[in-house]
Amino acid sequence: MTATIADDNVAATRRVSVPRAYRFELVKLVSQWRIRLLVLACWIAPALFVAAVSQQSTLPSDTLFGRWMHATGWAGALVMLGFAGTWALPLLTSVVAGDVFASEDRLGTWRHLLVAVRSPRRIFAAKALASLTVILLLVAGLACSSTAGGIVAVGNQPLAGLDGHLLTPADAAGKVLLAWVCVLAPTLALAAIGLLGSVTLGRSPMGLLLPALVALAMQLAQMMPLPVAVRLALPSYAFIAWNGLFTSPTQLGPLLIGIVVSLLWAVTASVLAYVLFLRRDFTNPTYDGSGRRAVTAGVLPLVGLVAVTVAVLASATGATGSGIEQDKVQRSVATAFAHLYRLQTEQLNRPAVTEAQLKATATCDKGSVKVAAEGPGNDWRCVVSWHLPGIDVVGTAIYQLDLTPDGRFMADGDGPKEVNGYFLVRTPTGDAPNPLWQFDGNVDLLATPKG
Repeated sequence: MTATIADDNVAATRRVSVPRAYRFELVKLVSQWRIRLLVLACWIAPALFVAAVSQQSTLPSDTLFGRWMHATGWAGALVMLGFAGTWALPLLTSVVAGDVFASEDRLGTWRHLLVAVRSPRRIFAAKALASLTVILLLVAGLACSSTAGGIVAVGNQPLAGLDGHLLTPADAAGKVLLAWVCVLAPTLALAAIGLLGSVTLGRSPMGLLLPALVALAMQLAQMMPLPVAVRLALPSYAFIAWNGLFTSPTQLGPLLIGIVVSLLWAVTASVLAYVLFLRRDFTNPTYDGSGRRAVTAGVLPLVGLVAVTVAVLASATGATGSGIEQDKVQRSVATAFAHLYRLQTEQLNRPAVTEAQLKATATCDKGSVKVAAEGPGNDWRCVVSWHLPGIDVVGTAIYQLDLTPDGRFMADGDGPKEVNGYFLVRTPTGDAPNPLWQFDGNVDLLATPKG
């Protein structure tokens, strides 16, 4: 009898392993009705949305790749990716990671959990891994569902990149998958911020909202004409930098920097949350977070990380100003025009021509010699010139550009109408607007200007 009691005491004092605690926390998360609803929505709603929009006569042309949703199913996955980076992923990380610790405060179950697991370190690891698993499941649902909806509704057709060159369906599939993988890094950063807010703010609703509020603040910062080093030092830039995958050559510099910065934020915020969690007084059942501790141990270290990152990037890249310069804009516009001119030639059944034969160039300014041709704005004006084999006359076309601070531009054709005006052309997927009428492009903020 004595031996049996001793064995029971040993079993009771034995710590629960991390895998076992992880399974317990994962079951707790998945059993919540809002998590189940989010999983269901992420795996179904994107497919329905992309399929429905692809069948509409009016497309979201102001969204990146939105104007190509009639042409290929891969465009729908990229439209959904842009939406997810702006709205869906910050909200999802708030609901999952921002509440994983605060829920125990609201329910008053910390004492029971500590008695069962007997290790705050294992509790933190289990909760962090469980929330990460659910977030990855949600991101996978958004990617797979939107891709399936586009392919079923439109088909597996080539995709035009941001410089006008055509990607084969196989290349488009690989780049779309890689783009979704790349946004996992900033998603992890937001999830870590959610863990930090959930630990420091307790049952306060601000902990739940923190990832969404931080993401919104960083998105507003990306819309401002900030220096390149400051822009790249924010993890939100990784939600934008995947655009560089769809140019030739690939603009890898900003993308890799965005991923590294996001992972630094994820590690820093997770370590801060871990340290604060271990220092917490679990004997106080009315603990409601500490605003002062959230500032001193949460906000200030992240602000310091931004300052250090800005200094390192400015020194390593030598990037100054907005990164948007006249020569970069001219090269980007000329390259995109040449690629799309070939596409238009093929669609109109004209004699084939190569980019080398066209020798397309662009001359861009901001409408006045008194205004420096640099920086973002909707007052950019470009005149594109090109040559056709056997014809001595040089062709010209005018474009009005709306260039955003992150380097993306939308070119709107301004004549001659036979070249870049609005008219329909016959394509394998049906009638589509003239590809030279309006097109999107991307300026590499870190590229060295030539000439």
